[in-house]
Amino acid sequence: MLFFVQVFATLAYAVLYSSLVLYATDHLKFSHEQGARMMGVFGAFNYGLHLLGGYLGGRFLSNRNLFVGGMALQVLGCVLIAQGTAPALDGGLAFFLTGSGLNVTCLNMMLTQRFAPQDQRRETAFMWNYAGMNVGFFIGFAVAGHYQLTQRYDALFLFASLGGLVSVLLSLAFWRTLADRDTPLRQASGRAFAWRFVVGWVLVLALVPLLWMLLQHLEDTDRGLKWAGAAVALMLVGLTLRHRDRLERRRMWAYLLLTLGSLVFWSLYQMAPSGLQLFAVGNVRMELAGTVIAPQWVQNINTVVIVLMGPALAHGFVALRARGWPVDVPQQFALALLLMGAGFLVLPLGIALADAQGRVDFGWLALSYVLQALGELLISPIGYAMIGQLAPRAYQGIMMGSWMLVTGLASLFAADFSSVVPTPAEGATALVSNPAYQQLFLRLGLGAVLVGVLMGLAIPFLRRLIDGMKKPA
Repeated sequence: MLFFVQVFATLAYAVLYSSLVLYATDHLKFSHEQGARMMGVFGAFNYGLHLLGGYLGGRFLSNRNLFVGGMALQVLGCVLIAQGTAPALDGGLAFFLTGSGLNVTCLNMMLTQRFAPQDQRRETAFMWNYAGMNVGFFIGFAVAGHYQLTQRYDALFLFASLGGLVSVLLSLAFWRTLADRDTPLRQASGRAFAWRFVVGWVLVLALVPLLWMLLQHLEDTDRGLKWAGAAVALMLVGLTLRHRDRLERRRMWAYLLLTLGSLVFWSLYQMAPSGLQLFAVGNVRMELAGTVIAPQWVQNINTVVIVLMGPALAHGFVALRARGWPVDVPQQFALALLLMGAGFLVLPLGIALADAQGRVDFGWLALSYVLQALGELLISPIGYAMIGQLAPRAYQGIMMGSWMLVTGLASLFAADFSSVVPTPAEGATALVSNPAYQQLFLRLGLGAVLVGVLMGLAIPFLRRLIDGMKKPA
């Protein structure tokens, strides 16, 4: 059931993820820098609030309760954004981000609770769930591209609200099936349960006006969120230092080191809806076999690769391990970073081979997305499943939320990278901005490759942290 809930719950996010920058710059006439900054803050709140969702879910509200309430807020937010004005966008994003920020961790916790800590089936389950998420992305990106070509943004955002509504109805229909297992809230008495319920919903609803105010000051909010991320990192280091169980403490250190590598990966990956999309619109020949390609449809290259390769990769890992091949998390993270670096390094080559007007052939952009998608398969679903392996039970919700907070911080860094290339002057050709894009992509690609090599060299050390002093077969 969680697979199908995931499909419909992803639709609205897919629409906003792929269309927010284009809607802001095209319809509302934001500059490229303003659009990228808004997308960065959008991603930061969406992922950063997963930490709060991990804390509230199972402690103040059940995970299923918080998930359904969050989806309802997303529906309301999409309806507001459909009004087509800048004030409506700020208000709609406040509702939407409150919902999407809090309920994703709940969905992952409902899934991970179905497995014992060392159950190897957890990784396969998250692979399939990740494939379900990308089915939702595929539908959302396809519809978003259609409405982008016809400039019907109001209809697009109303469509986005329907996915949230269906996920709510499915969750209510299978309410008992999705019940929490072994959470602190289940141990609470009647009065304590009611008190936590009230406090939980007060905190959730108070987020809406708070986010609305923060969206009015994007630059200050950007800086504040980066400092908040640093504070969470220090908190996790403190928890690790104070943890008494030696084996669990070593695994927590492994989690922190792998998280640093993932920050590099996601900082580049999150450029897809901002810097890479603006590059596609202004500097790439967006056509294939005579057919015009909407910018959002490019995102579906990533989606198709994940849907087709996700289950196959999961079963392939099982077969390799059965034969004694040590496929593990550190290896997958290092390879993911190398693939991400390669995905960015092909873009400067495409720019060097651009036509007389500076337009890059669409094939180079497609190749970049394929390489990035393969890297995502190695790091994202594995990262979710890794929490159950490395996190002590008492910290699982916090560490799941922190893992997603990293992606939020990466959105802010992606916005910084994307804003390096200024908005081109009216009537300027791709030849003007190509040198800046070429230099940016080259530096980012080489940086990702360097971090991937360093993580590859650290694989033996990370294995010892995860498995104790036991040597791999």
